[in-house]
Amino acid sequence: MQKNRIEVAGFLASQPTRRFLPSGTPVANVRMGESHTFADGEGKTQTQTNWHSLSFYGELADVAVQYEKGDNLFVEGTIEQRQFTPKDGSTRTVTEIIVRSFHLVAPPRSSNGRSSEAPAVSAQEQKGPADEWPI
Repeated sequence: MQKNRIEVAGFLASQPTRRFLPSGTPVANVRMGESHTFADGEGKTQTQTNWHSLSFYGELADVAVQYEKGDNLFVEGTIEQRQFTPKDGSTRTVTEIIVRSFHLVAPPRSSNGRSSEAPAVSAQEQKGPADEWPI
């Protein structure tokens, strides 16, 4: 049973970008925003947006790059935290969602001319490339 699991629905902040790891495995990255509203102490309605970094590997990366800024996705995956040292010598920590499956929540806007059908995509036993993280 997998205990490190997260489900998030939100809107893409940009079109996913794809690159390739040294092994040739495609990886796509994008940020997703999800908002919720609440009443503050004075009874005023407030909105808070949380931003998540998403990483798609393998065939998921090839499908993810087809989506655009503003698309509403539901993603399921695991949270991973990694550290790396950029060229300036400092240590950085990144927290991201490694996407295992996802689907479009609402059909794309009709103004972009895309089909309203979008398949759900998942990866069974998708391995995380822990030894291939970019530096």
